[in-house]
Amino acid sequence: MTLKIHIAEEGAPYEQVRAQIAEQARSGALPVGYRLPTVRGLAESLGLAPNTVAKAYRALETDGVIETRGRNGTFVAAAGSAAEREAAGAAAAYAERVHRLGLTEAEGLAAAREALRAAYAK
Repeated sequence: MTLKIHIAEEGAPYEQVRAQIAEQARSGALPVGYRLPTVRGLAESLGLAPNTVAKAYRALETDGVIETRGRNGTFVAAAGSAAEREAAGAAAAYAERVHRLGLTEAEGLAAAREALRAAYAK
């Protein structure tokens, strides 16, 4: 696993850790079942505070990218299907809300595209 943290960049260090691990898990660079370093070990290797790495790990676990197995460690989970299910649920809730607001399908799609553009531009 290779991570590079750029303190001068806009993104918070924990977000950089979270995004890089998530991307490597999605791309297969970190295969399902890969054991991640301990919070303390990764923090030391990256020159970060342990709380920073712990915050990234908590976010990744919430997103279903990793799973903690008690004292056995933290592992890459089968994130693709969990992430897709969560995205589908969020999309369904959004579609229902847009419909209740009386917007057309085209207006709802335009709003979603703009929100995605803004999120990925960060």
